[in-house]
Amino acid sequence: MILDEALADRMAGIARGHVTRPYPYALLHVMAGPGDIVEPRVQHPIFHGSFDWHSCVHGWWLLLRLARLFPATAAPTLALAATSFTAEKVAGECAYFARPTARGFERPYGWGWLLALHGEISGTPHGDTLAPLARLIAARLAAHLPALTYPIRTGAHGNTAFALILAHRWALAHDPALAALIESCARAWFGGDRGAQAWEPDGDAFLSPTLCEALLMARLLPAADFAAWFDGFLPDAAAGQPASLFQPASVSDRSDGKIAHLDGFNLSRAWCWRGIAAALPADHPAQALITATADALLAAGLPHIAGDYAGEHWLASFALLALTEQPA
Repeated sequence: MILDEALADRMAGIARGHVTRPYPYALLHVMAGPGDIVEPRVQHPIFHGSFDWHSCVHGWWLLLRLARLFPATAAPTLALAATSFTAEKVAGECAYFARPTARGFERPYGWGWLLALHGEISGTPHGDTLAPLARLIAARLAAHLPALTYPIRTGAHGNTAFALILAHRWALAHDPALAALIESCARAWFGGDRGAQAWEPDGDAFLSPTLCEALLMARLLPAADFAAWFDGFLPDAAAGQPASLFQPASVSDRSDGKIAHLDGFNLSRAWCWRGIAAALPADHPAQALITATADALLAAGLPHIAGDYAGEHWLASFALLALTEQPA
């Protein structure tokens, strides 16, 4: 499955339709007093659409990645970005993070996506404008990781490995000390894992704890070391076991935001498997099955990136990960 201009234009249209849509909006907001009851756009001058902060961040990541890949159709996105990414608005986003009650705001999922967004536009005027918020997030992540005794292995926003995949790519280019810290923590948390059981998906997962961990290790380890680690972690992958990792999830009700997570689960696993396949030797025994599985998962999720706002406000970003993401 290939990303062409028609699909890119459709995905961009979906995202432009929600990154400035004010409602419905889910606030992850701790109120310190009655003065905190304000409109989302007051608290978040840029990222106040797309139902929630993190979805707005990765909605912009999608838009600006597609603008780079398909410049001939980028004009509507760039016009919208020109009014959104201003120094004043970035200062407003930074100010929210400075609140005493915002220490854990969007940790770690939104942090990873913000760094991915900045990485996508780094070297451009918008990237320069967003840089203060990226540096703030990077510093916060660097302070948090040593305190995280155990990784979070959920299938939703708290997943440590997913956020570190995004953050590590950014750090390689912008913060070598943070990159080294991520590598050290990941090796300590995941380096000894063997024989993954893969009891997934759970009923509202949109990430695979098993495959996010494997993709993170693929990004961090030398190729030969990763192949050896993978064979210990999923020793029966070539036989399609655990079977749950190779089968698309079934989605019973796409109007239910939690159940609709499972469309994202299929798309994110397609992304993970594609990254894992790229990191394994071409003649690895599981290579053909992994490639076929990634294609099947993408085919299961891609038709559902629009239709109900429960999924429409975020699913296209995970489709774009699967369609475009390459190993760092």
